[in-house]
Amino acid sequence: MTHEDASTLRLRGLTRELGGRRVLQDIDLDVKRGEFVALLGRSGSGKSTMLRAIAGLDHDVTGSGELQVPEHLSVVFQDARLLPWLRVLDNVLFGFEGKDARERALAALAEVGLTGRERSWPLELSGGEQQRVALARSLVRTPDLILADEPFGALDALTRIRMHDLLRELCARHRPAVLLVTHDVDEAITLADRVLVLTDGQIALDREIDLPKPRRHGEPRFSEYRELLLGALGAFASAPPVANRALA
Repeated sequence: MTHEDASTLRLRGLTRELGGRRVLQDIDLDVKRGEFVALLGRSGSGKSTMLRAIAGLDHDVTGSGELQVPEHLSVVFQDARLLPWLRVLDNVLFGFEGKDARERALAALAEVGLTGRERSWPLELSGGEQQRVALARSLVRTPDLILADEPFGALDALTRIRMHDLLRELCARHRPAVLLVTHDVDEAITLADRVLVLTDGQIALDREIDLPKPRRHGEPRFSEYRELLLGALGAFASAPPVANRALA
């Protein structure tokens, strides 16, 4: 097995119960280094529960197998979660130490297009700029795995498109494994190498997205993937089984 083929994230038999209800049921998943995986599912399907378990924020998960997570991981939330009493640079540096920490933080801010905003307060930034700071704070730690919980859900459409382009460029440059939770089917197709659909606590669909990047919504095969994923999510009153459907 090559280094590129090795799993950065490995789950076996991941199970979680809440209030007597099994939210996650024997989840098996492998994500390789540099692989971008999107996780779709209806509200209450267990997406955020799964992300919290992987991030080590939920210690009540059980399972017969394993939860193999890299030591260096970062979490990006829908809310940028910047500390309002710290300036931008200090937010990126918060909890990060090292003799070259400041230089690395400045470099991370440059990568996300925020050179010159180091001394700004969070409230002086737009929503998109705040999420850029959150990405810089994640990247400065050179994570092997980025867990992203709907990081662009609160942004307007144009800002979201720009953030998609930025995230794609950053991931291509740094090669972390990424697990993105989203409700947006188009976002999943635009960004991910693979898309998972979580239904009733189980992975009901695991499909590679075989489209060249960057991807555009007007492409015929983009629409075919959208139809497939929407069907798996139960968006249509009647849909053929998704597991055996192949895209031309």
